[in-house]
Amino acid sequence: MTNPKQTPMPEPRRLACSRCGTEFGCDLSGTCWCAEETARLPMPVKGEDCLCRECLRKAARSPDGAQA
Repeated sequence: MTNPKQTPMPEPRRLACSRCGTEFGCDLSGTCWCAEETARLPMPVKGEDCLCRECLRKAARSPDGAQA
């Protein structure tokens, strides 16, 4: 049996924003920066993965979340 305290935390995955290409990190443990955002969009939009902070905020201001 493995002691969870001895298991190293996974490194945040590096992503490129689906809309602008900006690189950013995503922590799959649930502490990703996007969890701090008030905007909640249905994800992913067809053909998209995660968005950078700026594109997420732009999409949240758009009535349909579409690319601005």
